[in-house]
Amino acid sequence: MTGSPSPPRPRRPRPGGHFAAAYGLLALTALLFLVFSLALPGTFPTRETINAILATQSIPAILALAAMVPIVTRAFDLSIGYGLGLAHVMVLKLIVDGHWPWPLACLAVLVGAGVVGVLNGVIVEFGQIDSFIATLGTGSMLYAVTGWVTGGARIVPGPGGLPTGFIDVYDSTFLGLPVPAFYVLALVAVLWLVLERLPLGRSLYVVGSNPRAADLLGIPTRKYTVYAFTASGLITGFAGVLLAAQLQVGNPSVGLDYLLPAFAGALLGSTAVRPGRANPLGTLVAVTVLAVGLTGIAQLGGDFWTTPLFYGGTLLLAVGLAGYSARRRLRVGTAARDLPSAPPPPP
Repeated sequence: MTGSPSPPRPRRPRPGGHFAAAYGLLALTALLFLVFSLALPGTFPTRETINAILATQSIPAILALAAMVPIVTRAFDLSIGYGLGLAHVMVLKLIVDGHWPWPLACLAVLVGAGVVGVLNGVIVEFGQIDSFIATLGTGSMLYAVTGWVTGGARIVPGPGGLPTGFIDVYDSTFLGLPVPAFYVLALVAVLWLVLERLPLGRSLYVVGSNPRAADLLGIPTRKYTVYAFTASGLITGFAGVLLAAQLQVGNPSVGLDYLLPAFAGALLGSTAVRPGRANPLGTLVAVTVLAVGLTGIAQLGGDFWTTPLFYGGTLLLAVGLAGYSARRRLRVGTAARDLPSAPPPPP
């Protein structure tokens, strides 16, 4: 006797879809590189172009990682562009006008950047102010401090120039590649270890995904959010030191130019490697996509307005894809939870 037909079981999400979502951005990078190499065979696929990308995009990559850390906790640090500008002029101010030894000047700027990060976290969490508004306000204050320190003018070194050791922090090579590229790789490795393998990083992800659940688990959400802003401030200060060594001139208005690329890379990175959540490896892939695209467009003779157009369009695309990835991840988790368990084997 035939029993009644069993209801159809929900379909499990296919692993291929996750693979495409996780590594589609990496495939896009390879595709863009191939397209520009075919279009510009004499200039694009060269060692000089690759070294230029690694050197010039190191600071945007580091600042994107600085923006990524608070995003893990669903907060945004809009002060990183202003902090970058203040950090790089302060390094030069201490070295040129204060005659500080350059290692001590760099250390002092890093400490100050960490303090700014702590203040951002305290204002957001203990002042209960939205992170957009709070960091925009503190960023504006940092910009005012930058103008006060520089008097609205550039800081230009004297005839002797800057110390050679300080310039070599940025303008040197290792294994035939620019040293700043290794800074980026080291920072990505540290952030990946902290966020993916240590309890601190897992707690940050819990705070970002469900603050109420974090409270129930005994995770101090306020303290961990302050940690995230502190890390963002320290990374921004490090980027400011590199920017000072790159430019070798203090420009009080240069930091804002890096704000849009940083958030474009951080948000687009949340759609790669670990789709649906901000992660350092995805941020690195996203910055690589942006760097390859911008370099190819520049070599094709793109006008000056193509750069902000590219970044603005990428930012909108990144926000849309990040939201879609988060919703898809939630649906996949719900579907997997609702799947009926396998029936026990017959006796």
